[in-house]
Amino acid sequence: MIKQVLIGIVCGAAVLTAGILIGHYGITESSGSAPSWVKDVAKDVDENLIEKFLSEVDNIQIRENLRELTKVPHMATTAGDEKTVQFMLKRWQDPETGLDQAWREEYMVYLSFPDPKNPNKVTVVSPSDTVLHTAREKEKSYTSDQDDPEVVQPYAAYSPAGHPKGKLVYANQGKPSDYQLLNKTVDLRGTIAITRYGGAGRANKAINAAPYGVIGVLVYTDPLDINDGLMSDVNETYPHSWYMPPSGVERGSFKSHYGDMLTPYLAAKDETYRIPVKNITGIPPIPIQPIGFEDAYRLICELGGQAAPAPWQGAFKCTYNFGGPGFTDTSAFSNSDVKLDIFNYEELKNSSNVMGVIRGSVEPDRYVIYGNHRDSWVHGAIDPSSGTSVMLELTRVLGTMVKQGKWRPRRSIIFGSWGAEEFGLIGSAEYTEQYFTKLSERTVAYINVDIAVFANATLRASGMPSLQNVIFQAAKQVDAPGLDSTSVYDNWIKYANRTSPAHGPIPKVGYLSGAGSDYAAFVHYLGITSMDISYTYDRSKTNARIYPAYHTAYDTFDYASKFIDPGFVSHQAIARTAGNILIRLADSLVLPLNCSDYAESLEDYLKTAVILYQHQLHTNNITMEPLKRAVASFRSAASHLDQVISSSDLANETPLKVRRINDQLMLLDRAFLDPLAFPDKYAYRHVIWASSGAGKATFPGLADAYANAESSGQSSAWDKVHYHLSVLSQAIEGAAHTLVDVI
Repeated sequence: MIKQVLIGIVCGAAVLTAGILIGHYGITESSGSAPSWVKDVAKDVDENLIEKFLSEVDNIQIRENLRELTKVPHMATTAGDEKTVQFMLKRWQDPETGLDQAWREEYMVYLSFPDPKNPNKVTVVSPSDTVLHTAREKEKSYTSDQDDPEVVQPYAAYSPAGHPKGKLVYANQGKPSDYQLLNKTVDLRGTIAITRYGGAGRANKAINAAPYGVIGVLVYTDPLDINDGLMSDVNETYPHSWYMPPSGVERGSFKSHYGDMLTPYLAAKDETYRIPVKNITGIPPIPIQPIGFEDAYRLICELGGQAAPAPWQGAFKCTYNFGGPGFTDTSAFSNSDVKLDIFNYEELKNSSNVMGVIRGSVEPDRYVIYGNHRDSWVHGAIDPSSGTSVMLELTRVLGTMVKQGKWRPRRSIIFGSWGAEEFGLIGSAEYTEQYFTKLSERTVAYINVDIAVFANATLRASGMPSLQNVIFQAAKQVDAPGLDSTSVYDNWIKYANRTSPAHGPIPKVGYLSGAGSDYAAFVHYLGITSMDISYTYDRSKTNARIYPAYHTAYDTFDYASKFIDPGFVSHQAIARTAGNILIRLADSLVLPLNCSDYAESLEDYLKTAVILYQHQLHTNNITMEPLKRAVASFRSAASHLDQVISSSDLANETPLKVRRINDQLMLLDRAFLDPLAFPDKYAYRHVIWASSGAGKATFPGLADAYANAESSGQSSAWDKVHYHLSVLSQAIEGAAHTLVDVI
């Protein structure tokens, strides 16, 4: 018995010793040769790689990209557009500098074109139908680019065909208030209105006119708004400077909604259901046509009637009158009509997105998307080819690193070269509709670089507040073009700045509240954290509302290289800044998104709302307390998440904790979506950044509802104000709850 006990003790001790030794050496061995994924999972962004990227971005490569992209006009779905599709695919499929994969996505979309066999005409005709004046149908040539047979005649896309004839009136910018004022002085029934670009959206200049009986609309760019008043092509405008020549005409899409109009909320594939054409909304109900300011000058300066108010006056050397309606008795056009002969037609056409991807190594199911549209109205050197040239240089540098085995991002990077943007953000919108679920669940952020360079003075950035810090971080690492020892950040803060309660003086970052480019569907429809950046001009030195050759036949390589960015160093600065941000979003262990900066923006909006609305709301028995509590709750939750991130050694934490925090950051903007908040605004679901007509720096739905209640004078309209207050309060409160741990 004793012998058996001793044997048992000895065997037990041997097993225990063996276990300790195995455990010891097992632990030692495992710590010395951990699986490779352990290191990858804990890896953070590599600052040395960013430095290498910055040094590799080449302004000469960007210049040559632009030269190639602008050889021919490439309006959406034309032969020129197909050439750019092939060019993008060739570059992205290059075995040495390309991406992991590149392909094309096809959509069958509803577009509008002028009839080349029946050019649109604008004429002044006498009572006997004698033509007294014909507006120029084609812009004047200064370089061979304007003589290309594929230069499309200036027209208003989606304007209906028609032949209205009537007395001319001047309606300023075609805003509702403009027509309302004009109608007090002039009987607008049966008239043709001439309007300036600016103030109201293109389509709205006609949509606002129709209820007053206006039967046709002309639109032109006033030299006061684009040229700082300069008008002569002898020595003042292009080809002598960046200013628009007298015959220059801004083309554009005259529709209010983005995406394909026949397939709302559905991707426009061949077999997709399409609504009847008669059910389309948001397009001009009456013919509309753009003209150059040389013709507008002749028409406006001959108008009779009362003088228009001072804010309606422009750069022409005459008094802008309302119109009699029609021309003065002393004019050669006396008693004459203006006639529009519009032959536009609509057609279903195949439009392509070109897509490319660099697969992520650790989190391939998390996407950082970088996009820019490819189509232009004519040669499109600045819009959009400046952005495409930059994107191609980014993909060349990053693709080379991947092909050489020197780098692979943590998360997947998707590049999108969107088609048919100029017809209303169609390519990007159809992409978000086709991949709605996948993109909603997996997209970290969207970076949009459309017009990369408007001019060469300073950076301009807009985006969700959570992206502010990573934009600043990148801008501090890039040299400002043409300035020694000055960063893009330090230069930017001189041009546009604000004082933040948390950060002090910082550059001012705008908000993506409208639908000006391809970020629209990502922001408003999907609720994806997004940004848009460019280099732009010094607004203290010019009144130009945009670069003057915008959407004209003069937006060429010659124009870009001489007057926008000689040397292409501003293109280079944007490429470096955008690429830096892209790498940080794709590679950082913890996403570089800051919820407290978001809280600051919500607090700014709340402060404005209280000042503007609280007294009147109280009078109507509506309290703002729920909104105040919600914003305070969001601030508390944001501070809590900041604390969790700063106090954790996340490189040594379980990967699931990092993933959880990143999901909270990534999905924050999704929490602000409400599909029922804006039933009258197509594809707008984000309650913080929707478009607004109220012109107030505060919550858009609340601002619009309040403005409507004040103007309508109907007590029931205050119910809508109360409704939007509740929508806001609950969305912000709900977003706050996504930032706390569990319950």
